[in-house]
Amino acid sequence: MDRLGYTAMTAASRTMLSLQVRANNLANANTPGFRADLERVQAVAVEGYGYDSRYMALVENAGVSLAPGQLVATGRALDVAVKGEGLFAVEYGNGEAYTRHGSLQIDADGRLTIQGRPVLGEGGAIVLPEHEQVAIGADGVISIKPPGEAEMVEVDRLRLVQAPAAALIKNANGLLVRQDGAPAEAAEQAMVVSGFLESSNVSAIDELTATMSLNRLFETQVKMMKAAEDLAEAGNRAIRGG
Repeated sequence: MDRLGYTAMTAASRTMLSLQVRANNLANANTPGFRADLERVQAVAVEGYGYDSRYMALVENAGVSLAPGQLVATGRALDVAVKGEGLFAVEYGNGEAYTRHGSLQIDADGRLTIQGRPVLGEGGAIVLPEHEQVAIGADGVISIKPPGEAEMVEVDRLRLVQAPAAALIKNANGLLVRQDGAPAEAAEQAMVVSGFLESSNVSAIDELTATMSLNRLFETQVKMMKAAEDLAEAGNRAIRGG
């Protein structure tokens, strides 16, 4: 009975964590550039005398899905989407982090930002001089039209990077970082599309289907725990002789 109860409890705990992952994905199904979280379960032996046959199911962060989302036209010059593989690089602490969310903004100091974080170019954080117009080419080159001038002038180029999905994790702010802390390598072949944003790559139907299956599984596991409890009580009554 003890083994049955422990097995059911461990399975239920794992199912609850899986539901949290699915719920977070569903909550961000409409967040531009969001990458779906993946999960992995590992069996970990329980230490201690008498627990040789006990194992705990540990849900681990298995990285993110880098499958592309749909491109949505916005018509805004500072909205850009990566076409194919590639990530935008932004400043994060003393290093850098990555995202597919390409809604660029210009702060009061002329810095190009994504969600308040400076966007990195080939020369560091991108700062735009005074201008009347901004354009971003397919190769990521940023051009401006200075006041009173007729010609566009190149200012910098977006730093586009790439890394295997297995090498990336999400930090506390939802940005992607390499697990080893090293900077990602340049994505030389990456292209961008101006006037578009990439939608989330979460499949709401798949996540809802998985959530329903997990809910039914959790109900079964709770019933198993109750059955283990009933068997234990029946055993205790038999030992007491009544």
